[in-house]
Amino acid sequence: MSGIESDAAGDFDAVVIGAGVVGLAIAARLAREGRETLVLEAENIYGSGVSSRNSEVIHAGIYYPRGSLKARMCVEGRQALYTFCESHGVAHRRCGKLIVAGPGELDELRAIERAGLANGVADLRWLDRAEALALEPRLDCAAALLSPSTGIVDSHGLMTALLGEAQHHGAMLAVGSRVVGGRITRRGVSLDVAAMGETTRIEARTVVNAAGLGAQQVARGIAGIPADAIPRERFAKGSYVALAGRSPFTRLVYPVPEPGGLGVHLTLDLGGQAKFGPNVEWVDAPDFDVDASCIPAFRASVARYWPGIVDAELQPGYAGVRPKLSGPGEPAADFHIAGPADHGVPGLVQLFGIESPGLTSSLAIAELVASKLAPPP
Repeated sequence: MSGIESDAAGDFDAVVIGAGVVGLAIAARLAREGRETLVLEAENIYGSGVSSRNSEVIHAGIYYPRGSLKARMCVEGRQALYTFCESHGVAHRRCGKLIVAGPGELDELRAIERAGLANGVADLRWLDRAEALALEPRLDCAAALLSPSTGIVDSHGLMTALLGEAQHHGAMLAVGSRVVGGRITRRGVSLDVAAMGETTRIEARTVVNAAGLGAQQVARGIAGIPADAIPRERFAKGSYVALAGRSPFTRLVYPVPEPGGLGVHLTLDLGGQAKFGPNVEWVDAPDFDVDASCIPAFRASVARYWPGIVDAELQPGYAGVRPKLSGPGEPAADFHIAGPADHGVPGLVQLFGIESPGLTSSLAIAELVASKLAPPP
């Protein structure tokens, strides 16, 4: 539905703000337990924000600090996501990934292996140079770590399936519906929603703020949410460039991580087309332009593990922006998922900094959010 129609205004048990992959997973989970659920999306189509501008990778859960939400949600979410894709006919492929290291990076690669094992990623396999090249002959590395459980997914197909699941259990979606204000009330949360040139007030017993890049802005507009419960947002832009012609690899190829991201890696789509990215560029506000001037830097980064890129044809692809909670030079922040027990506001769950591995973690995050809300009436 476009905008808030007359029969959608009024009282709801649950309102989810944001119809990206995480918001839709949460809506499906809440609707499945019998909650009357409304999803509000500011844009005119669902899944057009962060969820539409990523590498579509199903991560194994290797990199994240032991005990962190990212580690737990990724490992739990990965298997749940594969199961959901299989049961709902969502296109995906468990293609595997190689994390590659040069001669001076072997200690870093061993540390990544230890982190993955500590997080419960039990199928990692260390490969020496000959073993790695036997799998991917065009690769250049001193050693590699094979992650068989890494895969790729049609992210839009996934979101369509999650929306279908939510709607099957009675949830409604209102696109073109932007939350412009609100207040905490005795009954829950009152939201002011701008849609189709009018502002409508919606009363909700529970609200989940899953607005991605706009989550802090939404929270600051709701009177009664403590200021110290809203972390500062940071934006890390990541551009991708596309490879013309046939991919030289059948698996994903990642270098050892760099500050702010996982390094310029090679990923594949379900049609076998390869792309490289993302790089890391700190920006003050979301910006999705990709300048061709970045291509030489991409070549230099990728040439470390694929020398053949010097002769490859590259062209600007697309860019995404990660909603981060830490900035350049700071330790990487964890997901921030706070419920009433954390911030003291009944009926409210807020999600901040849901960047990678948010897509992989989406179903596990939905379970966590449901656990933070009181049982449905």
